[in-house]
Amino acid sequence: MTEELNRKIRKTLQEKGRCVISIDGRCASGKSTLGERLKVEWNGNLFHMDDFFLRPEQRTPERYQTPGENVDHERFLEEVLIPLSEKRDFSYVPFDCNVMKLSEQPVSVRDHPVTIIEGSYSQRDDLRKYYDINAAIDIDPQLQLERLAKRNPQKLQMFIDRWIPLEEMYFQTYHIYERADIILHAGRD
Repeated sequence: MTEELNRKIRKTLQEKGRCVISIDGRCASGKSTLGERLKVEWNGNLFHMDDFFLRPEQRTPERYQTPGENVDHERFLEEVLIPLSEKRDFSYVPFDCNVMKLSEQPVSVRDHPVTIIEGSYSQRDDLRKYYDINAAIDIDPQLQLERLAKRNPQKLQMFIDRWIPLEEMYFQTYHIYERADIILHAGRD
């Protein structure tokens, strides 16, 4: 699944000396797994959009009605993408889903030629200009439900009723799959 993506990374590194890859796609499609694999293969930095979930005070009905607004893209831009574009070391504060607030411990990041950003909502228009490669992972809807049920059966209905429709609205609004540099397809484990 990663052979073509690795070729694109190599080519970008040869041309530019650095490469920032975004991996977007449907929940349970394998974005995190692919991000971890690329991090190891390229010894690069990896950022998770899950670290930029909205804080409770940001979770308004108005925000959720707007496609792609259910992550703190403003903070991600300021704390991660701008420093990356300036090729400097930096730190950011991840959101901790267990306690529903920003972590007490910032994460320090050293500049590296390869950076991977994985997660839904990573390819909003205001973020995508910072990436060299925009990858999207697609998944069969039935396989998606099977993976979500296996991952967390108690939250399956919440994904069906809330998170999948929000993602689909985002994918359609921002044309994520149509604009991807490469589309990968999730397969059975």
